[in-house]
Amino acid sequence: MRNTTKLKILLQKYTVTLDRDEDEIFNLKLTDKNRGTQKEFEGVSYSVVLAKAYSYLLKVLKNPMEYE
Repeated sequence: MRNTTKLKILLQKYTVTLDRDEDEIFNLKLTDKNRGTQKEFEGVSYSVVLAKAYSYLLKVLKNPMEYE
């Protein structure tokens, strides 16, 4: 699946904040649009953090009670 497709799906449920620090580590923060909860991911590239966030979304959709 392409990164743009993953991002489009994530944006339906979350507000996405993407940043890169001085060590060139990417930080992606998901903020749930309904609950306001946040989850952060770090990685060496945009693709890595996006894949982690998308995987997290799939886990949340599979078992939402566990992530409340």
